[in-house]
Amino acid sequence: MNKYVVQPVKRPASNFRVRRPAQTGFSSPATHYTEPRIDLNDALIRNKNSTFYVRLADDGFSAFNVHKNDVLIVDKSIEGRPGHLALIVSEGEFRVERLKEQTTYEIWGVITHIIKSVLA
Repeated sequence: MNKYVVQPVKRPASNFRVRRPAQTGFSSPATHYTEPRIDLNDALIRNKNSTFYVRLADDGFSAFNVHKNDVLIVDKSIEGRPGHLALIVSEGEFRVERLKEQTTYEIWGVITHIIKSVLA
Protein backbone atom coordinates (compact mmCIF):
# COMPACT_ATOMS: atom_id res chain seq x y z
CA MET A 1 0.00 0.00 0.00
CA ASN A 2 1.55 3.32 -1.10
CA LYS A 3 0.79 6.66 0.51
CA TYR A 4 2.27 9.93 -0.75
CA VAL A 5 2.42 13.16 1.21
CA VAL A 6 4.04 16.34 -0.09
CA GLN A 7 5.15 18.80 2.56
CA PRO A 8 4.09 22.46 2.05
CA VAL A 9 6.68 25.11 1.13
CA LYS A 10 5.40 28.59 2.15
CA ARG A 11 2.34 28.51 -0.09
CA PRO A 12 -1.33 28.96 0.78
CA ALA A 13 -3.07 25.72 1.73
CA SER A 14 -5.25 25.91 -1.38
CA ASN A 15 -2.17 25.43 -3.54
CA PHE A 16 -0.85 22.13 -2.09
CA ARG A 17 -1.15 18.67 -3.38
CA VAL A 18 -3.39 16.50 -1.31
CA ARG A 19 -2.74 13.12 0.25
CA ARG A 20 -3.47 10.39 -2.24
CA PRO A 21 -5.80 7.64 -1.13
CA ALA A 22 -4.43 4.19 -0.50
CA GLN A 23 -4.54 2.27 -3.73
CA THR A 24 -4.68 -1.40 -4.57
CA GLY A 25 -4.14 -2.89 -8.01
CA PHE A 26 -3.12 -0.88 -11.06
CA SER A 27 -3.36 2.90 -10.96
CA SER A 28 -5.74 4.72 -13.25
CA PRO A 29 -4.14 6.88 -15.95
CA ALA A 30 -6.60 9.63 -14.98
CA THR A 31 -5.37 10.06 -11.38
CA HIS A 32 -3.39 13.19 -12.26
CA TYR A 33 -6.67 14.99 -12.98
CA THR A 34 -7.56 14.87 -9.28
CA GLU A 35 -4.59 17.02 -8.26
CA PRO A 36 -5.33 20.72 -7.70
CA ARG A 37 -4.16 23.31 -10.22
CA ILE A 38 -1.43 25.81 -9.41
CA ASP A 39 -2.93 29.26 -8.92
CA LEU A 40 -0.35 31.73 -10.25
CA ASN A 41 -1.89 34.53 -8.19
CA ASP A 42 -1.15 32.56 -5.01
CA ALA A 43 2.27 31.43 -6.22
CA LEU A 44 3.62 34.74 -7.57
CA ILE A 45 1.92 37.58 -5.72
CA ARG A 46 2.70 38.68 -2.17
CA ASN A 47 0.42 41.70 -1.89
CA LYS A 48 -2.46 41.63 -4.37
CA ASN A 49 -3.62 45.17 -3.52
CA SER A 50 -0.33 46.69 -4.66
CA THR A 51 0.62 44.34 -7.51
CA PHE A 52 0.19 45.20 -11.18
CA TYR A 53 0.82 43.46 -14.50
CA VAL A 54 2.63 45.41 -17.21
CA ARG A 55 3.04 44.11 -20.77
CA LEU A 56 6.01 45.55 -22.67
CA ALA A 57 5.25 47.16 -26.03
CA ASP A 58 8.75 46.90 -27.53
CA ASP A 59 12.27 45.48 -27.13
CA GLY A 60 13.69 48.65 -25.55
CA PHE A 61 14.81 46.81 -22.40
CA SER A 62 16.51 43.78 -23.94
CA ALA A 63 19.67 44.59 -21.93
CA PHE A 64 17.75 43.23 -18.92
CA ASN A 65 16.50 40.18 -20.89
CA VAL A 66 13.04 41.75 -20.97
CA HIS A 67 11.47 41.78 -24.42
CA LYS A 68 8.34 42.79 -26.33
CA ASN A 69 5.14 41.15 -24.97
CA ASP A 70 6.82 39.98 -21.74
CA VAL A 71 4.59 40.55 -18.73
CA LEU A 72 6.17 42.19 -15.69
CA ILE A 73 4.67 41.56 -12.27
CA VAL A 74 5.31 44.78 -10.37
CA ASP A 75 4.79 45.19 -6.62
CA LYS A 76 4.52 48.79 -5.44
CA SER A 77 4.74 47.83 -1.74
CA ILE A 78 8.34 46.55 -1.94
CA GLU A 79 11.04 49.06 -1.11
CA GLY A 80 13.61 49.07 -3.90
CA ARG A 81 17.17 48.08 -3.00
CA PRO A 82 20.36 48.00 -5.06
CA GLY A 83 20.26 45.03 -7.42
CA HIS A 84 16.45 44.96 -7.72
CA LEU A 85 14.94 45.29 -11.16
CA ALA A 86 12.36 48.06 -11.01
CA LEU A 87 9.92 50.03 -13.10
CA ILE A 88 10.92 53.67 -12.71
CA VAL A 89 9.51 56.95 -13.98
CA SER A 90 12.00 59.03 -15.93
CA GLU A 91 11.05 62.15 -17.93
CA GLY A 92 7.38 61.19 -17.68
CA GLU A 93 7.87 57.67 -19.07
CA PHE A 94 8.24 54.22 -17.55
CA ARG A 95 11.63 52.53 -17.81
CA VAL A 96 13.08 49.28 -16.55
CA GLU A 97 16.24 49.79 -14.47
CA ARG A 98 18.49 47.73 -12.23
CA LEU A 99 18.72 49.84 -9.07
CA LYS A 100 22.18 51.04 -8.07
CA GLU A 101 23.50 52.47 -4.82
CA GLN A 102 23.58 56.23 -4.35
CA THR A 103 21.36 56.93 -7.35
CA THR A 104 18.04 58.70 -7.02
CA TYR A 105 15.11 57.11 -8.85
CA GLU A 106 11.40 57.71 -8.90
CA ILE A 107 10.49 54.07 -8.35
CA TRP A 108 7.00 53.13 -9.47
CA GLY A 109 7.38 49.52 -8.31
CA VAL A 110 9.78 46.60 -7.98
CA ILE A 111 9.59 43.86 -10.61
CA THR A 112 9.08 40.55 -8.80
CA HIS A 113 8.59 38.22 -11.78
CA ILE A 114 8.81 38.28 -15.56
CA ILE A 115 6.44 36.06 -17.55
CA LYS A 116 7.77 35.19 -21.00
CA SER A 117 6.27 33.45 -23.97
CA VAL A 118 8.60 30.85 -25.47
CA LEU A 119 6.57 30.41 -28.64
CA ALA A 120 8.14 31.81 -31.78
